[in-house]
Amino acid sequence: MSMEYVPGSGGKDCADYSTWGQPSGSYYYIFKGNGKEEDYPKEACTPWYHATAQIDGLQINSPGITGSGNIIISGEVTAPKFNGVATSAKSIGGSFDIPHVKDEKKRIRHVIAEGPEAGIYVRGTLKDSNKIELPEYWDGLIDPETITVTLTQIGYSQDLIVDSVEWGKVVNVRSGSGTTINCYYEIWAARHINPMDHSEKLHVVYEGDSPEDYPGNNEYYLIGGWDYDRRETKWRRPEDEMGSIDLDKDA
Repeated sequence: MSMEYVPGSGGKDCADYSTWGQPSGSYYYIFKGNGKEEDYPKEACTPWYHATAQIDGLQINSPGITGSGNIIISGEVTAPKFNGVATSAKSIGGSFDIPHVKDEKKRIRHVIAEGPEAGIYVRGTLKDSNKIELPEYWDGLIDPETITVTLTQIGYSQDLIVDSVEWGKVVNVRSGSGTTINCYYEIWAARHINPMDHSEKLHVVYEGDSPEDYPGNNEYYLIGGWDYDRRETKWRRPEDEMGSIDLDKDA
């Protein structure tokens, strides 16, 4: 005489097993049970819910994705409209937002150009004057030995000459022909990777399979699609680094 199979007759098993079966390519809504918690059988296992999930394809309907976390994508993101600052390798530009070197109540945000240095620039027009005042926050932030100046005369020949750069703060210009100065200027400098430790240099080309293989201190860089979740409010001196790094690793 055959015995009737009774599901669950082997005893109570509340383990969190992995999913199994055949993959479905259909875009269905995720199922949600309709039973109330007080109606759930006391003798049954507490049900599992998806705190994390893995999926091969995802379709998002209105209103879209909202939240306070980060979206990290290793592939390409395609969208007809983008609001924000893109910092991936394929974007047209990046940005940085760092503490002010001399004033702890201030911060500096720049959209940066791409190149083999942490380049920083100012540009403008110089007229009826021979002095270009460099930004006050450059003091301590940039290497004054890397300052370069490009002058473009306006309206007439002026034989423009960079006479001197005073302490990395003022550029003095003169006209070799003695005429009134009227020109555009563009001034570039390389900022220190770490203003508190000038020995930290940028390694432009290095061997490796990922940004983790960078031979310098990765704390000073945010790599698009790699790590967006770091938060810094103050510069850290070399003597403060070890404790902070160890603390981050233990977190």
